[in-house]
Amino acid sequence: MRLNKFVFEDKFSSVLSPAAGRQRSRLHAIVIYVAVAAASAIATLSAAAQGAEEGAWITTWAATPAPRWSDDLPAPFGVPEVLENQTVRQVARISVGGNSVRVVLSNAFGTKPLTIGAGSVGIAGKDGSVDQAKPLTWGGKSSVVIPAGAPILSDPVELPAKALSEISVSVFLPKKTALSSVHWDGVQTAYISGPGNFTSDASFKADSTIKSRLFLSDILVDAAQDSKAIVFFGDSITDGNCSTPDANNRWPDHIATRLHVANRNVAVVNEAFSGNRVLTDGMGVNALARFDSDVVSHPRVSTVVLMMGINDIGWPGKNAITPDDKEPTAEDIITGYKQLIDRAHAHGVRIVAATLTPFADTFKGLPTEGYYTPEKEKIRVAVNKWIRSGSGFDGVIDFDKVMEDPARPGYLRDDYDCGDNLHPNDAGYKVMADAVDLDLLLGKAK
Repeated sequence: MRLNKFVFEDKFSSVLSPAAGRQRSRLHAIVIYVAVAAASAIATLSAAAQGAEEGAWITTWAATPAPRWSDDLPAPFGVPEVLENQTVRQVARISVGGNSVRVVLSNAFGTKPLTIGAGSVGIAGKDGSVDQAKPLTWGGKSSVVIPAGAPILSDPVELPAKALSEISVSVFLPKKTALSSVHWDGVQTAYISGPGNFTSDASFKADSTIKSRLFLSDILVDAAQDSKAIVFFGDSITDGNCSTPDANNRWPDHIATRLHVANRNVAVVNEAFSGNRVLTDGMGVNALARFDSDVVSHPRVSTVVLMMGINDIGWPGKNAITPDDKEPTAEDIITGYKQLIDRAHAHGVRIVAATLTPFADTFKGLPTEGYYTPEKEKIRVAVNKWIRSGSGFDGVIDFDKVMEDPARPGYLRDDYDCGDNLHPNDAGYKVMADAVDLDLLLGKAK
């Protein structure tokens, strides 16, 4: 692996919250683990896996972990607090393919060590079933204990995985386990068993299901050496909120399909988190705090696509989600953008921005209808004006124009609206992806 890609700088450590400090070390800790585990596992690696170990690994899928939030937020967390002696099976559609895979499990926000009794990875079938299930190991061992605040990277597993295929990852939690590192808005069914270890079972009898990701944060493949990665860094609109579960209709999913059809060897890494903000924690760690761990730490990332800021505008204020939070100005959000631009460029990564989409009358009639006000609309307009102005971004995707109702400026088009005046429906997400110039993402001049 190109370990220099996983080394973090301390230049921006002053912006990190204590919780984000654990998030910041998400892949940094992998470097330490790889150095130790490689020595014990190297004798068992195949020639193909050894080649991948030397530098071919690339992130083909990701889901940002975050801590549980407090009950004062209006959105219920909806994830069990603990599991014990149970197996969790999760499905993820990868972007680029390979002949071997590795899995990252995250205990980034755990306060105690996390015991993984067993694990497996395979090609996903229907209703939680799996084909070619192969055991996961860590340093050649079939179980592992993940320290609090750390991730863990599995040994390579030989598993031919085609681009855009669905991968199944199962983990057995033998001890009473707090579900502390969760990607809340998974938009994908996760299957939870009754008592027992079912990681090797082809079929899966679920006692319950949820639509969140539990501990699973990354899947890597030994893609071609010339592969690149694009990280999509955003909030619920990039996370696919309101899209059909299990259908892979997030707009970055459609980008992955377009890149594959166009024979571009480019991985799509979705590091969005619903509710995320540029400047403030809440549902997930703020963008400034998690940028190093969730963007520039990925191997061979060439471009980051930023679509974030609408929650900074909408969350604070009377009858909104966090009424006690300070309301930011457009200048505050723009200052955050400038930090992200500078930090991306310091790592040799291009940064492309998407304008903030219309949100007039968001949550109208609900207790949180203060998310939108005419005064907040002025902030959104000012932020979008700056994004379009040649502001330092390496490119701009004007989703505002794509999604706005031409007959009602400031409003999301009805045929793209999932019903809350903020989030697109499946058709809207597809239109967003189709509007993106792939050459802009890849940094190719016209």
